[in-house]
Amino acid sequence: MSKWIAACQTDDIDPEDVIPFQHEGVDYAIYRSPDDDFYATAGHCTHERMLLCDGLVMDNTIECPKHNGRFDYTTGRAAGAPVLVDLQTYPVRVEDGTVFIGIG
Repeated sequence: MSKWIAACQTDDIDPEDVIPFQHEGVDYAIYRSPDDDFYATAGHCTHERMLLCDGLVMDNTIECPKHNGRFDYTTGRAAGAPVLVDLQTYPVRVEDGTVFIGIG
């Protein structure tokens, strides 16, 4: 069972954007898709631990700012070298304009 934590307001994220969120020393990345759906992943690239919030969002993909490794942020799946390990993803729900992520 997940513990739900309020991460941000829906207005904090533009479509096709990513923002950082930290809770109890853990970094997360929160995304808003072009279709206005929200997603959450681990906050660091699995390749060299760069913060993904500094990356580029294109469609449903986040590109790491260091080596241009890409992940599908809706599934966490690594899209190929240099990133070979998938991202951890977290469930998301939106209530009254607040984005909650499920952890634990």
